[in-house]
Amino acid sequence: MSSPDVAVQAPLLRTPHHMDEDDHREPEAYESNGDDAATLLHAGYGRPSPARAYFIRSLALLCACSLSIGSHYATYILGPLKSRLSREMGTNNTEFSLLISAFSLNSTWTPLVGGVLASRLGTTLTSILATGVIFLGQACLLVGNLSDSVRLMALGMFVFGLGVSPLAVVQETIIVRFFRSHGLGVSLALGLVAGKGASFISALTSYPLSQRFGPHAPFYASTLLTAFSFTINLVYVFSSKWLVRESGTELEASELHAEAHSRAASAAAEDMSEAEALKEVAKKRMVYLRDITKLGDVFWAYIGLNVLCGAVWAPFTHLVANILQRRYDLTESDASTKGSYVLAGSVFLYPITGFVVDRVKKRNFVMQLFLLSAMLTLACYVWLVLPPALTKTPIPAVVSFALGHGFSPLLLVVIVPRIVPLKYVSTTLGAHKALEQTGSTIFQTLAGLALDIKSKKSAEKLLPIDGDDRDIQYLLNAFLILNLFEILGIIGLARLDRKQKEATARRMSSLLPSTIEESDEETDSPHHGKEPGSEDEHWQAESSEHSRHRRSSTLSRHLPLPSASTPEQSIPLLHGPSRTSTVRGSRYLVEAIVDTEPTDPPAKVKVLRTKAEVRRGELFAVLCGVLIAFAWVLFMGTAWLKLRSREERGGAGSGNYTGYPIRS
Repeated sequence: MSSPDVAVQAPLLRTPHHMDEDDHREPEAYESNGDDAATLLHAGYGRPSPARAYFIRSLALLCACSLSIGSHYATYILGPLKSRLSREMGTNNTEFSLLISAFSLNSTWTPLVGGVLASRLGTTLTSILATGVIFLGQACLLVGNLSDSVRLMALGMFVFGLGVSPLAVVQETIIVRFFRSHGLGVSLALGLVAGKGASFISALTSYPLSQRFGPHAPFYASTLLTAFSFTINLVYVFSSKWLVRESGTELEASELHAEAHSRAASAAAEDMSEAEALKEVAKKRMVYLRDITKLGDVFWAYIGLNVLCGAVWAPFTHLVANILQRRYDLTESDASTKGSYVLAGSVFLYPITGFVVDRVKKRNFVMQLFLLSAMLTLACYVWLVLPPALTKTPIPAVVSFALGHGFSPLLLVVIVPRIVPLKYVSTTLGAHKALEQTGSTIFQTLAGLALDIKSKKSAEKLLPIDGDDRDIQYLLNAFLILNLFEILGIIGLARLDRKQKEATARRMSSLLPSTIEESDEETDSPHHGKEPGSEDEHWQAESSEHSRHRRSSTLSRHLPLPSASTPEQSIPLLHGPSRTSTVRGSRYLVEAIVDTEPTDPPAKVKVLRTKAEVRRGELFAVLCGVLIAFAWVLFMGTAWLKLRSREERGGAGSGNYTGYPIRS
């Protein structure tokens, strides 16, 4: 079978009389191969040359890069304008934090939906929905700024946030789809660096634009750029089928369904098997949200780490300009410029990191890089926590954070295909975004409330965003503590991942029998009847003798197998007293990743989770839901109590607010 990156000329389905002696396989086992989907769709088209396939994938990457330019620029225009908005509109710390939290709030659930939508509707349709919502939210934000309504601005950021995370999931899924076997690290880096570059330019130019062209100029710029991304997305929508076909890219489940229905409607009776085969492959690639409870402890350790990363990274990037202004007594312009450089590291570190990750095949190398990034951000917070009279300048802290944060978000994405099979990549990316934004929303809202605690003596002399020195000190201490927990989380994730892959590798090579705890309880539990086509029947087909033989022959190239004369050779991979018990335990059967050689890609195998591990997954899923609910309650309660009208803020008007002195 040809590699999945090129189209092939082959019969859509090979009947037994077309098969060679070594190719007698059941149709179901044959259809589950990832190459078959590409064959089924691309049959009838010529094989593209490697140069042409590379060119087509580059076009797809260019489109994917352009999708997030507008959203990334719009995300970071508010941070440098915090003092200006306070002076001209009378906003306080809580109101500013609510503006930021308004867009990250929806990101606590939309990435999960975005991951499922990407699996069900396809990346093409999901992306156009996301960019359209982003453009609508920015238009609303612009109107709110023109009318001096913080509430309308918060509504605009709320709508804007509906599309931001789904778009990020879709963008990363598109890149993984086109480049999973063609330099994924560099491709992801180039895809993400476009957005990070837009973020840096936004933070760098937001305040100068407001000075040169008026207070509304940054909002006009962000609205125009989101419109640009929406236009590029339309181009991708109309060209997506051509890009997939010409590059020989593997099909998505939604495309398989569409192709199956198309062929079923137009094909003759003898060709109906092709449509049925497409439907079967699409069914096997469908991902259900409940499946995440079976992904294991490593997955949940990764999700918990995302919560900490969200609290450590994003709030600081939005508050850094105001922190530097107050901590080191800088002007608004100087603090805005210096603060913008915390986003500069990604622009040049993303490509370098992607290149290094693709070239260095050492096990746990990505985890080691991740730990290094956490140490660099920790150094930033340690510097800022020290007395300003001792440190004198914020530059070392800015440089340290820019370097640490400059490649860590990329590593969070690169880790995903290494801990879950490709089938679950989009869903895992969605969960990663959702919980990262949950941590960000909670800490951003709490930070705004904390910064509004002022001493009574100085409250009348300060801007609404100012307080005494203690509130900034407490905030920086909190950042420092959370960063320490992040480091512990990285170490724990690395240990769990290594232990799980070693155990799976031992079972795959049959060096140790695969014992499943509490299997007797599972066997004794009542087995409820399943309708044809149910999940249990599907798993039973997947674990058939032919499928096991094919997986064994595939992995034999990478894993050491014992001699046929040894007793371990007869030990089945999926331990159980009979096939019936395996079916009964199919609730705990899931795909997993096992390391082979450092120079080879990870192998995908079927493993049986223990009942305790699945129950832990269910518990962690509930805890994640509770955490997301808490973020919503915290935001809604704070917004209800703290968001003020224009009259309540003192009748402020853009550029005309004079209730507080100008600090410049």
